[in-house]
Amino acid sequence: MRVHVADHPLIAHKLTYLRDKRTDSPTFRRLAEELVTLLAYEATRDVRTEPIDIETPVAPTTGVKLSTPKPLVVPILRAGLGMLEGMVRLLPSAEVGFLGMQRNEETLEAITYANRLPDDLAGRQCYVVDPMLATGGTLAMTIRYLADRGADDITAVTLLATPEGIAHLETELADLDIPIQIVTGAMDERLNEKGYIVPGLGDAGDRLYGVV
Repeated sequence: MRVHVADHPLIAHKLTYLRDKRTDSPTFRRLAEELVTLLAYEATRDVRTEPIDIETPVAPTTGVKLSTPKPLVVPILRAGLGMLEGMVRLLPSAEVGFLGMQRNEETLEAITYANRLPDDLAGRQCYVVDPMLATGGTLAMTIRYLADRGADDITAVTLLATPEGIAHLETELADLDIPIQIVTGAMDERLNEKGYIVPGLGDAGDRLYGVV
């Protein structure tokens, strides 16, 4: 499993305002969308392409287009919806599937409550979007869910991650023999006793949609 922490001043700038508790929901949504587009550039470096012959106004040439089958973007409901537009802006021809997962606040385990994904993902590159990689339980379950259905290349895009979450993914997914990559805006210090990221940015879903 590869882990890439994006090192860019614009990413750090936008993350600072996302972390600030004074940032209101409309601003938070806009910044999250902009930040995801920046992260998507890093996440899609290895997106599959194939050659295509075209003609410019001057001469014939060979370019590239996204390969078939198209990439699949998978936002984890509900907070992942706030990252979807930033991904599809960069990959407008990608298909979108939805996976609803929720963390049990007592056990910190993830449970699935909704699935709008193709049954057969054979040969598909998948891009999972979820704001927070905290304990890693939700993301580990999601990646395995996709791999079990045939996905053969999975990248997760998160705003923040923790060392504990990364370690959990490495343990839980060690038996998967497919490329797995984590692209994140920052590696935060730790999890607190309630499983929240420190310093983090609070509950991303609540801050995106104004529920407190």
